[in-house]
Formats: sequence, C-alpha cells, structure tokens
Amino acid sequence: MQVTNEYLQNLRQEYKSATLDESDVDKNPITQFKKWFDHAVEAQIYEPNVMTLATADKSGRPDARIVLLKGVDDDGFRFYTNYLSAKGKELKRNPYAALVFFWPELERQVRVEGMVEKLDKETSEAYFNTRPVASQIGAIASPQSQVIPDRSFLEEKFEDLKAKSEDKAIVKPAHWGGYIVKPTRIEFWQGRRSRLHDRVNFEWIKNEWVRTRLAP
Repeated sequence: MQVTNEYLQNLRQEYKSATLDESDVDKNPITQFKKWFDHAVEAQIYEPNVMTLATADKSGRPDARIVLLKGVDDDGFRFYTNYLSAKGKELKRNPYAALVFFWPELERQVRVEGMVEKLDKETSEAYFNTRPVASQIGAIASPQSQVIPDRSFLEEKFEDLKAKSEDKAIVKPAHWGGYIVKPTRIEFWQGRRSRLHDRVNFEWIKNEWVRTRLAP
C-alpha cells in the first residue's frame, strides 16, 4: 500500500461507543481521571498508563515524547526520568508541561496542563528501589538524549555495571528521579458521531475546579 494524501484524507473512524455528559462527570477531575483509568484497565488496554509528555525548550519550540504515568493523586501526575535528558533540561528552564492520554479502544482522551516540580529524593529513591535490577542498571548506563557512537556502547556499559553490581544494592543516581505535573487544566474527551465529540473541561480558578463544556 502506498501512503498518499488522498488515502490519509479518507482515513477516518466513526466514534459511537459512549457519551459524556457534565452530570456524569465527577466534580473532582482527578477522581474522574481515576474512574476512566480503571475503565481502561478493565478493558485490558495495553499499557493504559502510557502518556504523551509535551515540554518546550528555551526558544518556546515544543517537544513531545511518550512516558509512563507512575502515580496520580490530588497533587498531580507523576513520572520518572533522567534529569539530564532533553525533557529534564527543558523542564528546568520552563517548568510547565502538557500530558495526553489516549485510549482508542474506549474512544477517549484526557489532556492535562500544569506546572512541574521535582519529587523529593526520598520519593524517587522509594520508587527506584521497586524497579527491576535491569531497569535500575539501565538508568545508570544510559546517558539519555546524548549522542553515543553505537549500540554496543550501551550494551558494554550495561554489562560492565551489571558485573560490578553483582550481589550489591544499586543506589539511585543523583541525575535520575521523579517529577509531578500539578494540573491547572484537565479536559475529558469522548469521541462521538459526526465529529461532534464531547469535551468537558476543568480549570483551577481561585482554589477550586471550574467545569465547562467545550465545542469539539
């Protein structure tokens, strides 16, 4: 098959699995997110905690990648990474980010915007210690986002660290840890027929969540 503009223009799916009414949405968007997340888990969606993380560099140019949600509560959405990575450097200069969750099987999307803060060292260490040993070593072996000569560079460094850490507890490196996105806006999107999608939006205004409906 040859991908052409005509093919892409005619590629569409009619959404019809569910509806979203304001009266059905919890007044707390975090509680509503957890409900939808539970639905995604029950639907056996592959890695329901996959989310797009969008940041911006010092020039305002956007950058986006897939990361994994590793915690959510009324304070915000948590993920972990290398602080020296591209995303880490961008968040240091501009501590704001956007998240997008998309569960196509449920025809649902959640968008989150907010300020980003580093998690404390103890929280990051506690999570690091729950990771598989290979993932712990990988976090140390990979100079994330930096140019490397080839694949063997990583593999050799990994094997060297693995041999040196045999029968030893692996300590979280200082350059690795967690962030929390503290939301100021959360939008719930439910696909509907004829592209008349349901969009229920929450904004944090004067210490409370204000709910509105947006046109698709």
